[in-house]
Amino acid sequence: MKNNTIKKSPVALAILCFLIEEPMHPYRMQQLIKERGKEEVINVRHRTSIYQTIDRLHRDNAIAIQGKKKNEGKPDLVVYEITDLGRNAAYAWIREMISTPAQEFLEFPAAVSFLALLTPEEVASLFAKRLGTLEGMFARLEDQMQSEAAIGLPRLFLLETEYQRAVLAAEMAWLQSVIADIQTEKLKWSMEELRETARRLEHGFE
Repeated sequence: MKNNTIKKSPVALAILCFLIEEPMHPYRMQQLIKERGKEEVINVRHRTSIYQTIDRLHRDNAIAIQGKKKNEGKPDLVVYEITDLGRNAAYAWIREMISTPAQEFLEFPAAVSFLALLTPEEVASLFAKRLGTLEGMFARLEDQMQSEAAIGLPRLFLLETEYQRAVLAAEMAWLQSVIADIQTEKLKWSMEELRETARRLEHGFE
């Protein structure tokens, strides 16, 4: 079985990387995701996603069952370890994800591509609402970075938070610029104008 037969995902990468550190059970993986703030960059909102991914990695021979651990009156915890196949896949994924930008089809750019269906005033209002949410997220990242720096964490472990902050700052600046352009009418549109533009373009290609 080759590495490319293992389905790549951020959750799968996290599981494999944790198991490179040491064998562990799924509950410990969940603890590490929370303790290390990985939920900020990995979608683990549903607990089942971790267990489903573990089952898939096990079927694909990327991880193996090492044994079981007693759990005080509860079912034993299954402890997993990484296989050579899983280790090779994890390193290959890290190198690929870092070096090669992926085409990610996110919701926000998709919605932006259809802004013409809304009025400029509504777009400005919705962008302002989004901006407020992002500002809250940015403030939380700032606090997180200050807390992590205060306890002496090396910058290596702050890079993912630095990246998130930089991306948020760029989006916030863009939103502010679009809102300002709508308010000053540098950016404006109406359905009538857009239909006329579409007709001109259609005739121009005939």
